[in-house]
Amino acid sequence: MSQIKELPFATLQFYATAPYPCSYLPGRQARSQVAAPGHLIQSDTYSQLIDQGFRRSGLFTYRPHCDDCQACTPVRINVEQFAPTRTQARALKRHKDLRPLVAELTWSEEHYALYSRYQARRHPQGGMDEDSRQQYGEFLLASRVNTRLVEFRDQDGMLQMVSIIDVLEQGLSSVYTFYDPDTRGSLGTYGILWQIQQCRQLNLPWLYLGYWIEHSEKMAYKALFKPAQYRINGQWQSDR
Repeated sequence: MSQIKELPFATLQFYATAPYPCSYLPGRQARSQVAAPGHLIQSDTYSQLIDQGFRRSGLFTYRPHCDDCQACTPVRINVEQFAPTRTQARALKRHKDLRPLVAELTWSEEHYALYSRYQARRHPQGGMDEDSRQQYGEFLLASRVNTRLVEFRDQDGMLQMVSIIDVLEQGLSSVYTFYDPDTRGSLGTYGILWQIQQCRQLNLPWLYLGYWIEHSEKMAYKALFKPAQYRINGQWQSDR
């Protein structure tokens, strides 16, 4: 791993997990490289780790470390150069009246109900559609970094979407977004576009979207936001 400014690698340890079934490519086994101890990975350290291809799930900071596969590719949007497509511009226009509100990163029965509906409709039998309250909290509400929970409500005050976003030194990281599966008009696309706008307002150059997998339908939407950079062979490279 390359040297990083003021990153206390001497106090961090990196270990590989045992193989487990891949969530995105059926029939394959996956492994992760995990950074530990978790209590040392706070906002400044995580900002540097994410540039090295790491990602977090709750308090768990990891990156893919599979034996015979490199399909998971970190991706980040170039915010300054981004221009929406016609389809993306329509999503912005359709949902322009939604009201965003930064809320506490804490338990909400309303949020969990929306999350459960979203998983049941959009990702049935994917495992997360059966998440308990505890699993939901460990996944989205546990954080040692600068994390924001943003609600999006319509003009009647109805909850339409929730986004969990990490604020980094060099950008925002889109942790997870879930929304009303019955609302038409590409709410997921709108959520990413809103985060791009937030990056611009905060003068942050990158929006990190996690991992893109070329042959995974679940990840296909990430390739629609251009220009972007992909981390390949340890280096960030512009659209391939």
